[in-house]
Amino acid sequence: MPLSAAPIGPVRILLVEDSPEDAELTSMQLVDAGLEAEFERVDTEAELARALATFKPDLVLSDLSMPGFSGHQALQLVRSHQPPIPFIFVSGTMGEETAVQALREGAADYILKDKTARLPSAAARAIREARSEHERARVEKELLRLQRLDSMAMLAAGLSHDLRNILQPLLIVPDLLAIHSDNPKIHKLGEVIAESGRRGHEMAESMLSFVRGARKAREDVSVGELFQAVQVLLQGTLPDNVRLDLQPPATPVQIDANYVELQQVLINLCLNAIQAMPTGGTLTLSARPVEEGVCIRVADEGIGMDAKTRSQLFTPFFTTKSEGTGLGLMSCLRIVEQYQGRIEVDSTPGVGTTFAVVLPVTGGAAPQSSVPAPGQGQRILLVDGDSTRQSLLRNALESQGYAPATAPDGAYALRAAVVDGMPELFIIDSDFVLLPATALVQALVQRGYRGPVLLLQDPARPFDRSELPAGLRAEFLDKPLEMGRLFHAVAEALQPAEG
Repeated sequence: MPLSAAPIGPVRILLVEDSPEDAELTSMQLVDAGLEAEFERVDTEAELARALATFKPDLVLSDLSMPGFSGHQALQLVRSHQPPIPFIFVSGTMGEETAVQALREGAADYILKDKTARLPSAAARAIREARSEHERARVEKELLRLQRLDSMAMLAAGLSHDLRNILQPLLIVPDLLAIHSDNPKIHKLGEVIAESGRRGHEMAESMLSFVRGARKAREDVSVGELFQAVQVLLQGTLPDNVRLDLQPPATPVQIDANYVELQQVLINLCLNAIQAMPTGGTLTLSARPVEEGVCIRVADEGIGMDAKTRSQLFTPFFTTKSEGTGLGLMSCLRIVEQYQGRIEVDSTPGVGTTFAVVLPVTGGAAPQSSVPAPGQGQRILLVDGDSTRQSLLRNALESQGYAPATAPDGAYALRAAVVDGMPELFIIDSDFVLLPATALVQALVQRGYRGPVLLLQDPARPFDRSELPAGLRAEFLDKPLEMGRLFHAVAEALQPAEG
């Protein structure tokens, strides 16, 4: 009987049959019906177990009664296999009660040996149904994965705002320490605090941008400076039995990318390398020119990985660590690929692992930083509902020679402007309840304010600029703030307007 449906392609069929002659007849009938198949015959439990692992059949056809081994035992063994394999009884004698029991136990069908005309169609149907079930399970698994990513997106969006406020002091305090202390040790500790704050903020932002597909601001990133930052951040993490060997490029090399994203990639790879060396060793961070640009290598002398593990490294949620999320390397790959780069992995069990990050380089020179001129007592009204950040920002502005006053919300700010007069600059945070920021700005303009405004915004929820009055001199700063950016923005805002 020819196969009635579309061809199912080459398949592997395992025959559990003690009679070679019956097995030959069964296989010939299937081939004559147009089934393209490879066959293997077994007649013991041990042979069946071996064939399931090595032959990997698409279908099992089994006799019911065999010396020392029954079809029911074969069915139970096949049913325990994952993914499931369809199973059909092909027997000389099979009563109705036995057939019903076989179907209840999971058999796809049963065929009597003297009535095998429908065997080809039954075999093809069983294979198609098994493939459909496997595809359905795959789709469900993929949907579950996407649901987990959606849930993560919601969680990341919710945490992003709170984390910015929590991390803000880590970005402000180091600058205040540098202003009020000449102690180089204090300055060094301040650098560690600031780098940790930036890293924490950018890690939260990277998760948010990953699930939303957002892009970040790019700049010319110095590989040498990147290595120095990684060294600073690893100071408190490096175990006593792990030595860090830094080999920066011999000549200045720059990459057009987001600085903290690249820093996150290297920190992630370095932390993985440290964890791969529980008994100690050398962690080597090196860079060398290659035809495509620069190759940054993170090499360890740890436990290494086999080929199977390497093939799954960048799969979402795959992890070899009991407390891992399986998202770190996937995030690294996403970051590198968005800058037209790639990540290569070389690993040998018991020897170690090397991650090679290859990125294109730019020809620009490193940007020179400038220090803005100090203030001259200009009055600034800082409108911020976060008391910790408000206090720190006030101290920072005072240290630069400005005369800041504070207001916890928009309504208070309006009253202060009426009582004390309009300041020369408003710095307004986006997150307060009474009189939102855009409404406050509109009210100030209606009351005659024509000066500049610095608006502090959550990058995930930026201001709608269309709601701001036309002609307003407004500058937008993303939170958490870095004092250098704030001081530059304040100095520029207080410059006389052109024309």
